[in-house]
Amino acid sequence: MTIDIHAHYVPSELISRIRSAKGLGVEVIDGAQTPALAFEYGFKVRPFFPRLVEDVGQRITWLDSEKIDYQLVATWPDIYGYGLPEEKCIAWHRLLNDTLAEWCDANSKRFGFVASVPLPNAANAAVEFRRAIDLGAKGFMVPANVESVNIGELRLDPLWAKANESGYPVIVHPVLVGPSPRAAKFGLTQSTQYTFDTTLGAGSLLYSGVLDRFPNLQIVLSHGGGAFPYLAGRFDIMHARMDRQAQGDVALNKPSDYAARFAYDSILHGSKPLRFLADLVGVDRIMLGTDYSFPPADLSPLATLRQAGFGPRDVEQIAVANPRRMFRID
Repeated sequence: MTIDIHAHYVPSELISRIRSAKGLGVEVIDGAQTPALAFEYGFKVRPFFPRLVEDVGQRITWLDSEKIDYQLVATWPDIYGYGLPEEKCIAWHRLLNDTLAEWCDANSKRFGFVASVPLPNAANAAVEFRRAIDLGAKGFMVPANVESVNIGELRLDPLWAKANESGYPVIVHPVLVGPSPRAAKFGLTQSTQYTFDTTLGAGSLLYSGVLDRFPNLQIVLSHGGGAFPYLAGRFDIMHARMDRQAQGDVALNKPSDYAARFAYDSILHGSKPLRFLADLVGVDRIMLGTDYSFPPADLSPLATLRQAGFGPRDVEQIAVANPRRMFRID
């Protein structure tokens, strides 16, 4: 069973329920091809990418063409709506999880459900974490920042404790919910800004001591960890030379020691970077991912592994054994 651990989907039922809901704080804006969402606090998301809202038959046809047997799908993190008032944010994530869980349950032979949680309130997030497990979630996705605050700087210990105790993996995914003028051209948002966000999220988690306080916490970094694996030595130097008390650095070990504590998807689009990641953290910490639905998706993920020089045994581990173990997929 070849497994893609990183993909996205928005069921049509979510759009229908937003249209009929009152007081949710989210509005559907119809466009020429696909709709967009507008949130009451002023944030408007780009229209949905066509593959993000395609019908199940189209998605399965592509999976079959790439010999992918099972895909874990999360919603689009840019629509997490963390600027909503607390009660509306709770209701919004319940709706996101309910509709995605229903869609995955109806197509359970090919798809698994990755949940989201209402942040930054850790207690609310922990409650939805438990509810999503009951809905059948295989894992969880959190943003690398919440309204421009790095994920590791938020007081989320009740959430981390739930994940640490339960063993369910948490995928850290970049988001962009505000203007980024320097990345507006040349595709720099996709190639650089999002991976930059993942790097900041990873650094904030390890420097703030989250990985020390929760030794069984399974964190998966999107897009091959952003730049963190490549910059691990630079992280180490700053750990040694910065004013750690002033900077809030409470990590017990140097950052590179945590590199293999994280797990990573394979979405790097380059043979040498992927081999470097495997050499740094081990093949057992990498899992097949595509980021399917978005322009930078790896649309030939198994070919990517082979082009990086992974033999059949390593490909089997990355695409089958590691995902089955971490996400508890039978």
